Amino acid sequence: MPPIFYSFFVPALFVWLWSTGFIGAKYGLPFAEPFTLLLIRMLFTLVLLSVLAWILKTRWPGWRGAGHLAVTGLLVHGCYLGGVYYAIQGGMPSGIVSLIVGLQPLVTSAVAILVLKESVSSRQWLGLALGLVGVTLVLLEKFGGGASASDFPLWTLLWAALSLGGISLGTVYQKRNGTQSDLVAGTFIQYSAAATFFAVGAFAFETREVVWAQPLIWSMVWLVFGVSIGAILLLMWLIRRGAASQVASLFYLVPPVTALEAYWLFDERLGVLAMIGGVISITGVALVVTQQRKQTA
Repeated sequence: MPPIFYSFFVPALFVWLWSTGFIGAKYGLPFAEPFTLLLIRMLFTLVLLSVLAWILKTRWPGWRGAGHLAVTGLLVHGCYLGGVYYAIQGGMPSGIVSLIVGLQPLVTSAVAILVLKESVSSRQWLGLALGLVGVTLVLLEKFGGGASASDFPLWTLLWAALSLGGISLGTVYQKRNGTQSDLVAGTFIQYSAAATFFAVGAFAFETREVVWAQPLIWSMVWLVFGVSIGAILLLMWLIRRGAASQVASLFYLVPPVTALEAYWLFDERLGVLAMIGGVISITGVALVVTQQRKQTA
């Protein structure tokens, strides 16, 4: 494969697939409670991964490796998804949730410096800062209709913080401990751990009632095939190839892409401020990615 395939097309595909997760959640959440919806999603995904593992004759890791993968699954999938879904269901505007989770690249970079001893240049820090500014502008334009912390229960902030901490720590933990495992086997183990987490939450806190309406069915199909399998396998592959802080910078592109999808699907208009924010965000990512190319050349 030419270098541009790995440096542009694969990251672009990941960003698009990841962004559609918010769209799928918006369609599905009215018909099932968060942990219940996520448990069903995980179970369907595990069935498909089992078939894929059998076809590919996947090699499974030992107990030690499986343990590391389970921890990653609890963080990247369990805490991240559970936190996002419950924060939204609790009344926090999705824009505020996205903004909080959008801090993930900065948190990941800080953890990577402390734990993985990764070096982050001043240019990369500038890129990360520009990315945060760009995301903020996009979300202010898209969701800045007067929403404030007083508009939703304060406890939803805990769920958003759980999501931010989970995806940030999980990215670094995967980079440090899970890069040698088979992608299919590793993802299966991660989802199994997340499914256990969601099952405990669903049976402990929810009614587990599901309304199998058409929007839920279609959103479930996409969340399983497009996001849980497609996007996550790409994420694990990207983490394996690049530094954790550089992979994390891709998440800055998710809010602008999601805004474009919302415009197309729900006729949500983009203003000048959102467009400027999108350009700034992409510029920030470019600074981080181009710096990585120079360091690995």
